[in-house]
Order: sequence, then structure tokens, then C-alpha cells
Amino acid sequence: MKRIVVVRRKRPGRHLRRILSTGKAFLLLSFSSMLVFLMLGLGGMLQNTLSSSPIQTMKGFAASLSSDLFSSLLGMELPHMAKQEDSDAFSAQRMAAFLVRFLTDLNPNDPKSLLELGMPGVAQDKAVLLRPGSGGNADDAPLDHAPEIQTEDAPGVEPDGEETGEPSEPPASEAPPPPGDPAGTPAPEDGTEAPDSGETEGRKVVFVYHSHNRESFYPELKAGTKQPDSGAVNVTLVGKRLVGQLEKLGVGAVHSNDDYAKTIKDYNWNNSYKYSLQTVKEAMADNKDLQIFFDIHRDSQRRSKTTTTINGVDYAQVYFIIGHRNPNWEENEKFANSIHQVLEKEYPGLSRGIWGKDSTTGNGEYNQSVSPDSVLIEIGGVDNTLAECYRTADALAKVVAELYWERQDAVQVSGRAADTSKQ
Repeated sequence: MKRIVVVRRKRPGRHLRRILSTGKAFLLLSFSSMLVFLMLGLGGMLQNTLSSSPIQTMKGFAASLSSDLFSSLLGMELPHMAKQEDSDAFSAQRMAAFLVRFLTDLNPNDPKSLLELGMPGVAQDKAVLLRPGSGGNADDAPLDHAPEIQTEDAPGVEPDGEETGEPSEPPASEAPPPPGDPAGTPAPEDGTEAPDSGETEGRKVVFVYHSHNRESFYPELKAGTKQPDSGAVNVTLVGKRLVGQLEKLGVGAVHSNDDYAKTIKDYNWNNSYKYSLQTVKEAMADNKDLQIFFDIHRDSQRRSKTTTTINGVDYAQVYFIIGHRNPNWEENEKFANSIHQVLEKEYPGLSRGIWGKDSTTGNGEYNQSVSPDSVLIEIGGVDNTLAECYRTADALAKVVAELYWERQDAVQVSGRAADTSKQ
């Protein structure tokens, strides 16, 4: 019986072809991945080049993080950083919220963000956090609500029928201000100026004005008032306080309390910054030494988001607003940051950070192109009292005066050094 044995020899080329086939697939995948990353990089570069606003580039990873999650991430790398009391920063709920916000720009903690996609007007007051403050986080953006359209007011009568009068005195139950804090003193009387210390030799270097001069505070108005706006008791009193304290600290300042609703024919609230720009130009024509410009507003947030307690005393918190339509907005942000950093050091919790707005989310310029030292500042909200706002105005005056005199000292040192080099 014959046995036939068939021996199959492996072809040497088959194994090689298999290796080559696998190698081709690997090379194809590698090349495809490289193309994807190149396209993403080129797309990012193109966006940065063509984007009309750098604010849009901030609405990415960092802007999607909550303050707790961001602090937890920092804590992983900074061992001495204070631990968050909430140990659930990386919970499934928060991670899901982060992914939703990062991928869709929807904030699960803010239902309003859903309406913004289909209702452009809802996002009118939306701002982007440029520099965080210890007094707030990225979810607590400043609000700017337009008042209801009202007819021209009769002299001495408020829009809601309330008779005008003087602001209420600080409640007796309020805790006294810290030692050495002049915040408990009354505001300067109307028509009077605080005495000039003479340190600026009569020169006025700071101008304080109010584009929305009728913004007021519920605690200072008649009970039941629906609109926190007043022709007499309003944010101009806070601006006057700021100017008075600057003068006491030797920094010459000028204040405008122009009531545009009464002085402008066919007044339109949407043109407020157009009206106030004219005020600024007139002030600059009358005072050639003006360098610093503050447009003081009152925010529309409620008390829990506009109040902080320092040494047992309540203060109205501040927002710094920077407009990107100003081509040199970085200089204005730099100036605002110099104030913000000192506030963070000397009055922790008082600043809610520096926020940016472009022309799609507000005026976008805020008269800030007139000077690199021009800033819009929101002091307090609708539920704050004038006493709380006065304390904040005093703190701002102290910080601004410190920065001004530091700048003057630096200029003098630079001048002396230049003279020495010439000799």
C-alpha cells in the first residue's frame, strides 16, 4: 500500500506580503492622523488670524471649567494649594456638565444659555471672564438690564411717582467700618467739592462719569419700586464719593452727574455711551491734565452675587469691564488689572474679576479708546445700599491713589536717570 505524503512548503513571499500589508495600514493610519493634527493646527492659526475678537478664543477649555474643578486641577500640581472643602469636584455630574459646556457652549447650571442659541437678544449682556477675582467665578457674569421705556419726568418726581429726596443714612444696626476706614463718613453734599490737598498742584487727573446715571438701588428707593432707577438717588452719588476721597488723598478729580434722560432731546437709552462720550470730550477740553477715566455703573445682579464681607463689614463688589471694539483694549485691561491685583491683595473678595465684551454682547468700546487708563467699573448691584457702595468707593480711591503716586514716582526716577545720563 502506497502512502502519499504531501508536504506543503510555506511560500517565503506570503509572510513578507502580510508584513508589508500591515506596515502599509500602519503608515496609512499614521499619515491620516498627521493630516488631522495638521488641519487642526492650521485651523487654529487661521481662526486666530481672522477672528474679529480674541474673546472668542477664550471660550474653550478654560472657560468651560467651573471654579471648583479648576481649583482641583491646580491642587493636583500645587501641593501647598488649599484643598477644596468639596471633595466631589470630579463627580460624574460635574464631569458631565463640563463635557456638555465644552462641546456645546451650553451651561447646564444656567438654563438661559439654551435660550441664547435661538434668541440672540437674550445674550446681549453676556461677558467673558478675562481675569478671575476671588469674589466670584466664571458663572457669575455681570448683567446690564435696560430700564423700561418711560416718559420724560417732571422735575422733582421719580418715574414711579416717588418724590425725590436725599439717600437714606446707613442703618444703625450695621457693623461699624474697620479702624481707619473712612467709609462710615457721609458722602459730600451736592454742589460742593472736597478740599484739594494741593498734591497735584490744582491739576485734575481723574474724571468720573456715568453713562447710565440713573441706575439706583432698591434699599434706597420707596418700598414696592419695580425699576431700580432714580433721577436723584442713584449711582452718581457713588461717583461723587469716589471723587471726594481721591481729592482727600491728593489726587485731583472731576465728577460729572449729567442726567441724560432730562438733558438730551429724544433720549434713547441705547445711545448712552454716545451721550457720555460727548461728556468725556468736553471734560478733556476743559482739563488738559486728565489721564484716568472711570465710567461708574451699578450692576443688575442680586445681592448674593454683589456683596462681600471684609472684617465683619459688608462691601459692594466690583466688576471691571473691558470693550474689545477698542483696538488698544489690551492697554485698558492692563490698567484695570493693576487696580484688580491691589484690590485682591488689600481687599480680598472685593473684585469679581475683569470681564470682556465685544460689539455682539454690548457696546464693545465703552469710550475706552480715549485713554489707555479708561475703565468701566460696576459697583454693587440692585440690592446693595449706598453705605456699602461708599465703602467700596473709598477702597477704590485708596488703591487708585496708591497706583497714581507710584506711577509719578517712577516717572520722576526715570527723568532723573535721563538727566544723569546726559551729564
